Amino acid sequence: MTVLPPFTALVELAPRLRVVDIGANPINEVPPYMPLLRAGLAEVVGFEPNPEALAELNAKKGPNERYLPFAVGDGGRHVLRVCAASGMTSLLPPDAELLGYFHGFPHWGRVLSEVEVETVRLDDLEEVGAIDYLKIDIQGGELMVFENATERLRGCLAIHTEVEFLPLYAGQPLFAEVDQFMRRHGFVLHTLQPLEKRTVAPLSGGEGPDLGPAFKTTHAEAVRLLENAFGGNPHAGMNQVLWTDAVFVRDFTRLALLDTGQLAKYALLLHDVYRSYDLALRALMELDARTGTLYATAYAANIAMFSGGAYRVPGLITA
Repeated sequence: MTVLPPFTALVELAPRLRVVDIGANPINEVPPYMPLLRAGLAEVVGFEPNPEALAELNAKKGPNERYLPFAVGDGGRHVLRVCAASGMTSLLPPDAELLGYFHGFPHWGRVLSEVEVETVRLDDLEEVGAIDYLKIDIQGGELMVFENATERLRGCLAIHTEVEFLPLYAGQPLFAEVDQFMRRHGFVLHTLQPLEKRTVAPLSGGEGPDLGPAFKTTHAEAVRLLENAFGGNPHAGMNQVLWTDAVFVRDFTRLALLDTGQLAKYALLLHDVYRSYDLALRALMELDARTGTLYATAYAANIAMFSGGAYRVPGLITA
């Protein structure tokens, strides 16, 4: 895909987005909204109950970031399972039987301690006003947050959430349930990035379910050869999908429901964060139809120019 300049370099529009990040623990990942934050086009309110992670976030934060120590959920009291791998810490208990089918997970999902925590509903938090963009990753508790944030999400334009296809935690809602909630509330699935795959044990070595001495004796040579081929990497994947980040956006076939300010933000978000130039253009076309502006024409001309003609809009602009 051709990568284009930032949105504000193509169109004379510079809306500011209100971003909420739930589970802001900085685990070797740059948040997807970072281009907006660096450009001064986003204000972030983040939530992270882990004291060490919260301290790191506050030590590195910029002027447009604020981080709070709350565990966001349904407003009830829950048990937080602190796991050997901090990225697996969750309000839900790890499913030891399922984790045993994948290398490394029995260790990473080992519960080191349990801590009772009070959760807060997003709808009840005075620190959070209107939300334009929500990013969330709390290891299986995402749907609980959504169900207790329907008022805050009413004006939200996009949600970036981790979703699972297999229940790594007991009682964990899976992708299908999250997708159903989103569609009921005016969102559509936009993209999945990336699909995280793992190799089912015993292939690739590492920990897995005990298959018994007969299997190990009969298939020892085959397992050894396959382990060597994969290098024993517990992160190696074949085809079994475990989880991904799903991006849901306001239904682009119903942009008439958004106000003009939301349309500008929608275009900025889809362009700068996801390089979804097609949806950005549709939002600008709707904005122009209401206001008599020519943002879509300027945008189409610029993306045609900067892409060397790879992106064109027949009938709207000639490149």
